[in-house]
Amino acid sequence: MDAYFYIILVVGLLSTIICLTAGILKKAPNDATILSVAAVELSLLVYLVGSIVRLAGGERMAGEAWEFWGYLVTALILPLGAVYWSILERTRWSNFVLAAVGVTALVMAARMNQIWY
Repeated sequence: MDAYFYIILVVGLLSTIICLTAGILKKAPNDATILSVAAVELSLLVYLVGSIVRLAGGERMAGEAWEFWGYLVTALILPLGAVYWSILERTRWSNFVLAAVGVTALVMAARMNQIWY
């Protein structure tokens, strides 16, 4: 496991906790929940830049490159879709959709780590 995975682990779990708590408390999506998902997106963007730098530096991944990049692109799209959903549907249920982003990003980062190493 590398530092990128651990960053996504911490940020993703915190975002999930924040969004789940808001949903359980029957609150509509707010700045805290949306910004927590934005932090997940930012951590994934850091992962993207770090991966490009590592490849440019000559490091190679053990698995298939198309699979790694597919996971990364999908992971980058998920927070955008969830935030869009939460803006359109301002109910407590949108917080549960936002909460799923943190866990999903974490699982996808774990898989990307397996592909890399």
